Amino acid sequence: MPEPDMFFFEEHYRLLGFQAIGGVDEVGRGPLAGPVVAACCIIREGVVLPEGVDDSKKLSRKKRRLIYDQLLEVEGVNYALGIVEAEEIDEINILQASHLAMRKAVKAMKVKPDYLLIDGLPVPGFEQDSRSIVKGDSRSVSIAAASILAKEFRDDLMIEYSKKYPEYGFEKHMGYGTKLHMEALKNCGPCPLHRRSFAPVRKAEDEFK
Repeated sequence: MPEPDMFFFEEHYRLLGFQAIGGVDEVGRGPLAGPVVAACCIIREGVVLPEGVDDSKKLSRKKRRLIYDQLLEVEGVNYALGIVEAEEIDEINILQASHLAMRKAVKAMKVKPDYLLIDGLPVPGFEQDSRSIVKGDSRSVSIAAASILAKEFRDDLMIEYSKKYPEYGFEKHMGYGTKLHMEALKNCGPCPLHRRSFAPVRKAEDEFK
């Protein structure tokens, strides 16, 4: 099970009468390529979770994948995903795209949350009341679970994309601006997955012409 203090926010809002408390987090704000992905996760009261549920960034890839697979098997863990692709990120900017992905995830939930715990700063546009929690993915178990679900789903997407665009090595860096990725951008120019509103991609496109 996660550390007891990871349940503080969920228990607090249950005491206030809320039944379906959804943790919301997004991943993929920083990469140069690929979508931003958000997850909303409701953990039913009393459910036994895998050990080690925490901020996805704190977990090794192997450990995160193990917890992800276990979360998918736990009855009483309800979640949905929201995805915003690179083209739309370029149209509305990455902050708005992150917020949109979160709203999409919440809207897609089969079990509708009656209260939301949001990682980071406030996000507008939810029907439900919500509380934003700075570093929420290390302070709230439902946000932490959402961060793992979103991260692993996005990684799987980037691995699939790497089969179509093998020259970029997406399966190694998941679209982040590593040395390998920057060299591929310089040599090949951007592909349709790249975010042209991001300066390194725009620079590589201009130089590749």
